[in-house]
Amino acid sequence: MRLTRTSRAVAALGALLLASACGSSGTAGSSPGGSEFTPPKLSAQKTLGKSEGQVNLIAWAGYAEDGSNDPKVDWVTDFEKQTGCQVNTKTAGTSDEMVNLMKTGQYDAVSASGDASLRLIASGDVAPVNTKLVPNYKDVFAGLKNQQWNSVKSVAYGIPHGRGANLLMYNTKKVSPAPDSWSAVFDKASAHKGKVTAYDSPIYLADAALYLMKSKPSLGIKDPYALDQKQFDAAVALLKAQNSNVGEYWSDYLKEVSAFKSGDSVVGTSWQVILNTAQAEKVPVKGVLPKEGATGWSDTWMLSAKAKHPNCAYKWMNWIISPKANAQVAEYFGEAPANAKACDLTADKNHCATYHAADEAYWKNVHFWTTPIAQCIDGRTDTKCVPYAKWVQAWTEIKG
Repeated sequence: MRLTRTSRAVAALGALLLASACGSSGTAGSSPGGSEFTPPKLSAQKTLGKSEGQVNLIAWAGYAEDGSNDPKVDWVTDFEKQTGCQVNTKTAGTSDEMVNLMKTGQYDAVSASGDASLRLIASGDVAPVNTKLVPNYKDVFAGLKNQQWNSVKSVAYGIPHGRGANLLMYNTKKVSPAPDSWSAVFDKASAHKGKVTAYDSPIYLADAALYLMKSKPSLGIKDPYALDQKQFDAAVALLKAQNSNVGEYWSDYLKEVSAFKSGDSVVGTSWQVILNTAQAEKVPVKGVLPKEGATGWSDTWMLSAKAKHPNCAYKWMNWIISPKANAQVAEYFGEAPANAKACDLTADKNHCATYHAADEAYWKNVHFWTTPIAQCIDGRTDTKCVPYAKWVQAWTEIKG
């Protein structure tokens, strides 16, 4: 089961200033590997050397399980036996925490999401990776390779781990007709006043922007993470209007399951694993990727530019996307695996179909999280966009 993925990162001012040189977004419809900025000059490792005996990781909860939480959930012990690399894991709760920890130089690799990866690249905290030193990379889904959240000008800065979409979930007995649009939680939210739920994070402004991109084309939004002041104000206004209908903002998936189970929530943003968990507990819910598309997340294992154990880090990156390990972590965490061969090894043979692992058409409608910066990442050069620090301020105002 996916554990928690808490609010995504209040970006540190220094990191944002460094990232302001970035010019890309990992969103649907964008060209791959197109980050048009020049990161610090760092070279990828050319060959693998002798294992250093250990590797220090920063990871989301559930990404580096060693059996200590559950004896049946362990894909670390075999790695340690086969490579001689002892795994030391620091579990992080937010992307901001990951960024700050990587700056210490004490860690070798991190499982960064798209709202952290470009910051790490721009600040020189992570180095390019040599995918030839990761044999299992060849089996990674094409839709995850050379993308704007894990590469710059076709230079890879990480190894894809998995991905997921933010869905619209609803109680089938309380919400009728079945919704196919985010209007159910925005313009039509008053129909379920007090029982609408929303993700508790400043990055949720992108969900509002995505809806406005389709419902109010006159605003000219092309990328939900690239909002000029007028577009940003419209998204904030929409969320302030939504607030009066929201019963609860969530970041812990178990709490959302409980809210749908009790009836306190009947419609709102969700994850596939939440939908699966709720349905397993006989809650009458369904989920849909709305016609406007959705936001989402894609995680990447990135190598520290100051890694003290780079050889073990490379071995870890190859291991965690190996078919068996990637199947285990994807199923436990609740996501689509990165390795296509992992789909044959999941305990639930329908796992990859449920999570749309091989359905690239599905992912074309998902706009993956990325950190908003002052330089408009949709290509505009005649205006400035609202940076994430102001998203954070606005989110506090929205919630009251």
